[in-house]
Amino acid sequence: MFKFKPLVAATAAACALALPTLAHSRPVTLAATLNNYSGNGAYLAVYLTNAKGEYVSTLWVAGGKAKYYKHLADWNRLSANDAKRLNGVTGASVGAGRTLNVTADLADALIDAGYEIRIDAAVEKMRDSPSEVRVPLTKAGAGKAQPGKQYIQSLTYQIQ
Repeated sequence: MFKFKPLVAATAAACALALPTLAHSRPVTLAATLNNYSGNGAYLAVYLTNAKGEYVSTLWVAGGKAKYYKHLADWNRLSANDAKRLNGVTGASVGAGRTLNVTADLADALIDAGYEIRIDAAVEKMRDSPSEVRVPLTKAGAGKAQPGKQYIQSLTYQIQ
């Protein structure tokens, strides 16, 4: 006869209740509006870091030539060990005065848990701007425009 230990049963029950909560996600839509600078389109890396500042995932990379990704310095350094960092998340560079709109499904557990949305920016023949924008991923911050340092006029995100 098989004896089921109470600790194992309690752990299994706790996992069964907790895992569905961790698995829930919701769309988060970001809008990064660029300043009207004079120059080529900007390469942008939109990515997520945890409370320790460690890379979690790439949400989007704007700019199609991989040889320029080294200019997105913080993202390039933090995501270097992620072989899947570009899977299905790349597009054209973003012109001055234009807006990049990105929607990503993020786990509910990431919201209000110390995670940050970061964007690195680079423009050919102009200064690179690592961590151009750093915004805590919080319900309270949703809908509030955050200014960038150099190329990005504002970053706004909505949690749906």
